Amino acid sequence: MVITKEAAVPSSISSESDYNRVEELKAFDETKAGVKGLVDSGLANIPKMFMIPANELKQNSDSNPTRFHIPLIDLQGDRKKVVDEIKVASEKWGFFQVVNHWVPLSVLDEMIKGVIRFNEHDDEVRKQFYSRD
Repeated sequence: MVITKEAAVPSSISSESDYNRVEELKAFDETKAGVKGLVDSGLANIPKMFMIPANELKQNSDSNPTRFHIPLIDLQGDRKKVVDEIKVASEKWGFFQVVNHWVPLSVLDEMIKGVIRFNEHDDEVRKQFYSRD
């Protein structure tokens, strides 16, 4: 994929056969700007490092790709079942929604506001906290 501003993620990729995901991820990490840095740079398309190769996508796809849902994890369920659901959702989707977590709405609202405030800081401030951990 293409990034409109080359400086966003330095790339030495000259052709499809030369593509090296590890190198692209390393260059992305070295910017310490994260996905917001890509967006702020004028990103036109999703970078290839975030895309699943077509051959893997076909292996992992359901029979009807237009019907999908974000996995919903109910923490009030049986512990083993909840753990299994989290494992499957994490492996297949990489994210999920949690219900019955008992976290007050006011705490969730403040968390979202905090994330917004953090992302409004200059790149140099955010870079201090960037990590792959």
